Amino acid sequence: MRNLLVTGGAGFIGSNFVAYMLEHHPDYCIVVYDKLTYAGRLENLERVASHPNFAFVRGDICDMEAVRAAVIEHSIDTIVNFAAETHVDRSIMEPDAVVRTNVNGTWTLLEIAREHQLERFHQISTDEVYGAIPAPNRSREGDPLEPRSPYSASKAAAEHLVYAYHITYGLVTTMTRGSNNIGPYHYPEKAVPLFTTNAIDGVPLPIYGDGRQMRDYQYVLDHCEGIDIVLHKGQPGEAYNVGTEVETYNIDMAHKILDILGKPHTLIQHVTDRAGHDRRYALDCSKLRALGWRSRHTFDEALEKTVRWYVENQSWWRPIKSGEYLEYYRRQYAER
Repeated sequence: MRNLLVTGGAGFIGSNFVAYMLEHHPDYCIVVYDKLTYAGRLENLERVASHPNFAFVRGDICDMEAVRAAVIEHSIDTIVNFAAETHVDRSIMEPDAVVRTNVNGTWTLLEIAREHQLERFHQISTDEVYGAIPAPNRSREGDPLEPRSPYSASKAAAEHLVYAYHITYGLVTTMTRGSNNIGPYHYPEKAVPLFTTNAIDGVPLPIYGDGRQMRDYQYVLDHCEGIDIVLHKGQPGEAYNVGTEVETYNIDMAHKILDILGKPHTLIQHVTDRAGHDRRYALDCSKLRALGWRSRHTFDEALEKTVRWYVENQSWWRPIKSGEYLEYYRRQYAER
């Protein structure tokens, strides 16, 4: 493993992964392949743009000829697939987009990996493929997949394709199912950056329903380290959960953000819950821990670092919260 094609590498987790890998594996060559949709931004990659082992290719993962050309030109031996439509709310509005990118795009990448006999194909998945998990249960890698939104269904479908290519064609594959990530460069449609940026400006924080949905919030670089370990130590054909194994109510997360910023709790505004909203995700990460991985940040530490980053980097997110974003925000929350 030396030349990695990181698809979706201009997005939130992908760009943090690229920076992490270039720091921890300076002899690796990292090629980002990204369509640069609304959430993929070249600004996320400015910190690595001058690195001698970094390259960027703009392209759609559904375009087989373009993917093939990138793999050949850069002598790619490994694909790490972050490319996806990732927002549940948007998937409810426009389910066709998640099927095209998350399912058809993954198939395209698998075909190229098979055609060129790449050393490894790694799929980035999500804890949402397990569906809602009642307490005190925790999801383990062998549990049934019971996705409940168009987004999670598309990610589960992609997983089945990845596993099928391992079994049918002998492609060396691994997968990671991550919990909710927080940290720098997170597009402000997701809960933590949305609440943080709204709170900075004294704008209401729209909490779905009673806010008692439970999520495992992990710091993005902890997730990147987990992916790195699976890439190098994971067993072919296997999936690995990546999370802190600590769940937090969304309403408590919002309170903590307001407390960090010194803002009143009266900014919280309860809105109509989204359709089919999963109440709880909870992972058992013992399989990854057995490879030597541990989450380095507590939830409070991760949230503090995240909020402070948005306070100190307003030039990054303020231009985003206009144009297309405002139209999405209106569609999503105006009638709630």
